[in-house]
Amino acid sequence: MTIISIEILRVGVPFDTGGPRQGMRPGLNTNPWVVNESLMVRIETADGLEGWGEGFGHFSNPGTEAMLKDLIAPWFIGRDETDLEALMDGAHKSFFGFGRHGPCMYALSALDTALWDLRAKRAGKPLYQMLGGPAGDVSVTRYASLMRYGGDTDAVARNTDRAAGLGFPMVKLHERDMPAFMAAREAAPEGVAITLDVNCPWTVEEACGVARELKEREHVKGGFLWLEEPVWPPEDFVGLARVRREGTGISGGENVASLTEFAHAIQSGAFDIIQPSVAKMGGVSTMKEVFPMGRAAGLRVVPHSFYWGPGYVATAHIIAAQPEPEWLETAFIEYEENPHDLIDPFDPKMTLSADRPGLGFNADENLFDRYLISRNVIS
Repeated sequence: MTIISIEILRVGVPFDTGGPRQGMRPGLNTNPWVVNESLMVRIETADGLEGWGEGFGHFSNPGTEAMLKDLIAPWFIGRDETDLEALMDGAHKSFFGFGRHGPCMYALSALDTALWDLRAKRAGKPLYQMLGGPAGDVSVTRYASLMRYGGDTDAVARNTDRAAGLGFPMVKLHERDMPAFMAAREAAPEGVAITLDVNCPWTVEEACGVARELKEREHVKGGFLWLEEPVWPPEDFVGLARVRREGTGISGGENVASLTEFAHAIQSGAFDIIQPSVAKMGGVSTMKEVFPMGRAAGLRVVPHSFYWGPGYVATAHIIAAQPEPEWLETAFIEYEENPHDLIDPFDPKMTLSADRPGLGFNADENLFDRYLISRNVIS
């Protein structure tokens, strides 16, 4: 069926961090992060069916939005959405010169996810069933991904304790120093995993030193499950393999943009846990292939999903389709209003209903209007 329009929606919902407000990450923006944005697309077909997708995200949204509006979305108008594989293959080959990472890939990710939403709706099935998941309703376990508190150990301990008390099986930090790491480990009971996302700050030698220190603290309630993206640049897979040899679990992959690059990372021995991001690496079509790659190599696949829109929901569906489902990363923040009925940052369980075809993403149009940053319609 022909694609007749693509709506591009940029929506930002105010939120409370539960601690000191920081910029999004060191070196990027020092202004306090007060609004969590989602950049969404809504594809409409000639017979009135709608499909939703999401591209990454946050402060990169202006670039992705421009790429969608001025270049990529117009290419899809008038094309047949039912031939998804051929359509996306043509799009990737048409736009690879604009980058195989960053805003171009984020834009293609949004459109691919929307096309999968359409495909599942046409079949009358939820996406997880289209991907080989179970026949009935499914429950997905969330884990709590804390905001960055700038090393404030009181905020780290308080929020870790709160998340553990609510029943989350894992708490992720976005801190970079040992006092904050230990504040979380000591605040959580044994059996609640603590993971550390440091966002690529260190040389290989510096990261090896941190990994050794973490290894020495394994006696404290089991230590830390993984150290995430410790090395700059993030694609230094050989360097990451060196850090991994120190004995602390190493994770990464949200900044890996293709199956080819994931294969290289796996062959390099870079990771114990790989973390594909559906809003960054090409949407559902690409991300669903990472899981069997990881399993074949004996690795865990725990996706990145620090966003709240259709990409977050698509990640839940892909997890639910796996033979051994993993946990769903969820930002542990309090929204002024929850953006839709499939996100609750303080509930460790999400239920995906077999009665909701596609993503089951029920957009709250009134909420989107209230928090709208921009809207463009390509037709």
